[in-house]
Amino acid sequence: MASIYDLKPRFQALLRPLAKAAAAGGVRANSVTWGALLLSVAEGAALALQPDRPLWLLLLPPLLLLRMALNALDGMLARAFNQATPSGAVLNELGDVLADAALYLPLALVPGVDPLILSLGVVLGVITELAGIVVVPLGACRRYDGPLGKSDRAFAYGLLALLLGVGVAPGLWSRGLLVLMAALALLTIWNRSRQGLREAADGGMSGSPSSP
Repeated sequence: MASIYDLKPRFQALLRPLAKAAAAGGVRANSVTWGALLLSVAEGAALALQPDRPLWLLLLPPLLLLRMALNALDGMLARAFNQATPSGAVLNELGDVLADAALYLPLALVPGVDPLILSLGVVLGVITELAGIVVVPLGACRRYDGPLGKSDRAFAYGLLALLLGVGVAPGLWSRGLLVLMAALALLTIWNRSRQGLREAADGGMSGSPSSP
């Protein structure tokens, strides 16, 4: 199914000169991953402490874009410049999930936002990534099927934060958006599980790209 993830090759092409410069300067992929995680935790902490302050809400969308760039950059450094390690792969997966939780859960503290539905959406996001990983030992590659992958979630939560930040009062629209995201997350979990099992049954490692 269509996903913002499909735009990743073009995004990586734009970042390739930066990746070359970073590698030449001695930047390590794991350092970029840690930087993205720490930046996410800092923004999430600020939002949690002041959930009614528009500044932190308005900072979330550009920070999500920056985090997306850093996530692409660490993957390029790992693959293209021989920096891939088992510990880096673990850090990459855990870092993504922890950064998601740090950035999105504080939105449940924004006055008027339904905390239960938002928290459910964050949990389903974690399960979505888990569904993409658990099929790997069966012989499938890491699954990135949509319709609500990591990039799509970032867009949706960024849109929510932007609208709240500019003063749009939460209500039926925000609840509806969160319910829609939860439903799409369930569909994504189903798609990743089904495609991963199908790929494993067909011999494995021939489906979606294995890069994050």
